[in-house]
Amino acid sequence: MMSEDLLAITENASLSRGLGRSYGDGSLPADDTQVVAETTLADRLLAFDPSTGVIRAEAGLSLKELNRVFMRRGWFTPVTPGTQLVTLGGMVASDVHGKNHHVDGCFGEHVTCLKMRVADGRIIECSEGQEPELFRATIGGMGLTGHILEVEFTMRPIPSPWIWQESRRMDNLDEMVAGLKEAADAWPMTVGWIDCLAKGESLGRGILMKGRWAQPREAPEGPPAAKRSFRVPVQFPNIALCRPSMKAFNLAYYWKHIQRENEGIEHPGAFFYPLDALDDWNLIYGSRGFTQYQCVLPHADDNGPARRFLDAFISGGGMAFLCVIKDCGPEGKGMLSFPRRGVSIAMDFPVHAKKTQPFVDKLNELVIAEGGRIYPTKDAFTREEHFREMEPRLEAFNEVRRRWDPRARIRSALSVRLLGDK
Repeated sequence: MMSEDLLAITENASLSRGLGRSYGDGSLPADDTQVVAETTLADRLLAFDPSTGVIRAEAGLSLKELNRVFMRRGWFTPVTPGTQLVTLGGMVASDVHGKNHHVDGCFGEHVTCLKMRVADGRIIECSEGQEPELFRATIGGMGLTGHILEVEFTMRPIPSPWIWQESRRMDNLDEMVAGLKEAADAWPMTVGWIDCLAKGESLGRGILMKGRWAQPREAPEGPPAAKRSFRVPVQFPNIALCRPSMKAFNLAYYWKHIQRENEGIEHPGAFFYPLDALDDWNLIYGSRGFTQYQCVLPHADDNGPARRFLDAFISGGGMAFLCVIKDCGPEGKGMLSFPRRGVSIAMDFPVHAKKTQPFVDKLNELVIAEGGRIYPTKDAFTREEHFREMEPRLEAFNEVRRRWDPRARIRSALSVRLLGDK
C-alpha cells in the first residue's frame, strides 16, 4: 500500500488501527457506523541514516519487521514493549515503554517527527519545532489527535543481537523493590515477575531479571535464529481458571528458579517478548476473556503504595498468572504518557460479568488515593470520573484536541468511555 492509498482510506475514517494489540478499546470504533483505517499495509521503510541512526517509516510498519531487518545489522529500537506485534503508529499512540524506562523513558522521547492527517484533512508534519503541542498530544494520545502516517525516530546501535541476563529470586516486595532500585544504576533493562497470590511475609515475592546487550566476546557466533511459536489449540474451559490452578502455576514458576541467582546469554525474543512465543495465548482465559490492569504508583520509603495495592488485589479476590513490576523513571513529554517516577504494576486476570467492574473501581479508587494513574492502552473498565481524578493533564490534552478537531471527528470506543465523546 502506498502512502496515497492510506491517505484515501483515512479521509473518511474516524480512527486508525494497527495490529490491534491494545488490551482495551483504544483501537475500536466509537460505534458500528464508524470507519476504521487499518494501517498494516502502509509499512514501507522510507529512509535510514547509519551515521545518526535516524529512521523514517510508514506508521503501519511492525516492530517485528523492524527487528528482522535491523537487529542483525547492529541496530535496535530505543524502546520496545513486551510484544513485537505492534506497529510504529501504535507505539507512538500508546507511547510504549519497556524494561529500560528508568534509563531511556518512553518511545516518544526518541521520536523526532510525525507526519499526520488531522481532522480537517490537512497533511502536516509536527515535531518539537513545528506544531509542538500537537506533537506532544499525539505521543500517548491514543490516536485521538489525527491519523499518524509516518514516524521518524532514532535507532540505537547494539554490540550484538544477544542479551546477557542475570536473575535472582526475591522473597518479598521489599526485596523486589530494593533490587530494582539497586539495579537501576548498573543495568539498562530491569523487570520483576511477582507471585501476586502470595500473602503475608511473602507478599510481592518473585523473580528479578536484569539485562544488557551482550558484548561480542560473550555472545554466540551469528544472529539468533527466529524463535519458534506455538499455538494454543483450543479455548480453555472457564473452570480451568480457578484459584488452585493459578496458585499452582505461580508456585511452580517461583520455584522453577531453584537457584537463587542465575546468569547467562538469553535469546532477545525470550527476554523481550516471551508471550509472542505462544500464539492465541488469550484462549487460555476461556470464553469470558481477560483484562489487564496496569498502574504506576509513587515511590515511598516503606513501599506502602505498592504494598496496599497488592493487598487490595489479593483481598478483593484477584488472581493472575502474570504480574509484572517495573521501576519507572521521569514523566515523558507526551501529554498523556503513562509512566511517571515510581513503581509500575501490571497483571492479567479473567473477566467476570458481575465482579470485574466493581473490582476495577476499587483498584482505581486506591490508585487515585495513592497519587497514581492507569495505562489507557491496557484498560477496558475505568470510568470517566476516575480517569479525570487521576489525570490532571487531561484538560491540557483536551484543549489541544479541540483546537485541531472541534467536532471530535476522530474518536474511539475509549474516547467515548473515558473522555465523554458522544
